[in-house]
Amino acid sequence: MRIPEFGSVYGVDFSGAKQAGRTIWIARTEPRARGKFALVALDRLDSLCGTAEREVCLAELVRIVNTSDAALWGFDCPFGLPVELFPEGAPWADQFVFLAQYDDAYQCGLECIARTKRLPEGPLRSALHCRRQSDFDAKAPFDGFHYRMIYQTFFGMRDVVRHLAATPGTAVLPFQYRKLPKAKRVVVECCPSSVLKKNKLPHQNYKQPKGGPLLRLRRFTRHEILAHADKWVRIGDRHRRVIMRNPGGDALDAVLAAVGAFRGFCAADHAILSTHPRLTREGWMYV
Repeated sequence: MRIPEFGSVYGVDFSGAKQAGRTIWIARTEPRARGKFALVALDRLDSLCGTAEREVCLAELVRIVNTSDAALWGFDCPFGLPVELFPEGAPWADQFVFLAQYDDAYQCGLECIARTKRLPEGPLRSALHCRRQSDFDAKAPFDGFHYRMIYQTFFGMRDVVRHLAATPGTAVLPFQYRKLPKAKRVVVECCPSSVLKKNKLPHQNYKQPKGGPLLRLRRFTRHEILAHADKWVRIGDRHRRVIMRNPGGDALDAVLAAVGAFRGFCAADHAILSTHPRLTREGWMYV
């Protein structure tokens, strides 16, 4: 299997909020000597498209991805739901048909819970929730239809991933390995929290959703993460200030999504992922 060379690696910290552009950040890195990358751009999506409104921002995000070249994109949102929620053997495409039945992400999440309640007990299932194999393996903090995640999952899959998968030259993995040899861009799922856990770094106490100047603990934790990230990506003073002044941690998560996606892509066993009967229907996190 021919693996493309990437001239740019992007990370996207995604949001399904009504004003999604305020919290979606895009990090762009480029390769440098000795396998290290440099952070060359770090932007909040509303600054790129002139509005924070979700529908406009997500359409612009699709356009930005689909006009990139020789690029790897790491998205911090689920690309699929657990296969247990669907008829046995149902392909990934059926999940988009399911999502299209809903205008409201919350109602979609309730249906996922209702389906979970009808499932037999299993290692990936709790009372109300069911995890994908990758959620379990990567130690993701939540399943894809947890109330904290369902808006990311719903709008990410329905309004972004579905369109990317339908674009010639864009390969969404692990679902579209057949497109990889001729792909101009590759899109994978990544989870910043899982990247931090895998590298034994602090994965809590670096976000401050309520805003304001960072508390001492948050500031200390971010410095610790950035000190380790220097081994992977060179971050200039201007971008470092942006990361430290962004209370929610979304800018930092975008950088981690880029770093994690590249390292996860390079380490992945693509031969297994491209043919796996489960992962090709529900997704895999490249971390």
